Amino acid sequence: MELDLAGINVRISDDINTWEEVNLLYNSALKQITTKIEILNEEFQEVHRYNPIEHTKARLKAPESIVKKLKRSGYESTIENMVRYVNDIAGIRIICSFTSDIYKIAEMISNQKDIRVLLVKDYIMNPKDSGYRSYHMIVSMPVYLSDRIVNVKVEIQIRTVAMDFWASLEHKIQYKFEGKAPVHINSELHECARMVADLDARMLSLNEEIQSLSDTKSKNMINYTV
Repeated sequence: MELDLAGINVRISDDINTWEEVNLLYNSALKQITTKIEILNEEFQEVHRYNPIEHTKARLKAPESIVKKLKRSGYESTIENMVRYVNDIAGIRIICSFTSDIYKIAEMISNQKDIRVLLVKDYIMNPKDSGYRSYHMIVSMPVYLSDRIVNVKVEIQIRTVAMDFWASLEHKIQYKFEGKAPVHINSELHECARMVADLDARMLSLNEEIQSLSDTKSKNMINYTV
C-alpha cells in the first residue's frame, strides 16, 4: 500500500490485517516517540539548564472513534482504510511553558533522522475560527518487528499550558452540545482564546526579560571576578 501525504510517498505494510496488529504497531510507535521526546528533553536540560517540556500525554484512538471518523469522510470501516486515511490513530500531546518552546521542540523532532515529517499545521500562526491554537505534526517513524519494518504515522500536538487548558474546555463544550453550542458560549470561548493568546505573549516577554537580566548579572559577576 502506498500513502501519498503532502507530496511524500511513504511505504505502509500491506499485511496489517487485524485490530490487534494495528494496536501493536501504533502502541510501539507511541513508545518510541515518547522515549525520543524524553531523551531530547533531558539533553536540553543538560545543555541549556532549562526544561522546555512540562509534560506529555500519549494515547491510542479508540476503535469506535476511528470508525466514526472514517464514516464522516465517506470511507468503509476497514483496517486498510484505518491505516491509510486516519492520521491520528496514535497521538502524543506535548505541553510546554512558552510559545517559543513549541517551535524548539518541533525542530528537535524534525531533526531526528528516522522521523519523516509528513504534514504540519500551525494553528498558532493561523488559529482556527473557534480560536483554537496548537502546533500539529503528522510524522512517520519505523517500527522494527522480527520479520519486517513498518512505517507508522503518529500525530504530535505541541501547545502551551494555557492553550491546553482552553482546548480542554472547548472539547467539553463541543461534546456537551454535540458541536452546536449556543452563540453566546462560542463567543465567550473565542474571547477566552484571545485572552490566552495575550497571556502567552506576555508570559513569553516576561520570561525573556528575566533571562536577559540573569545573563547580564552573570556577565557582570564574571567580569568582577576577573
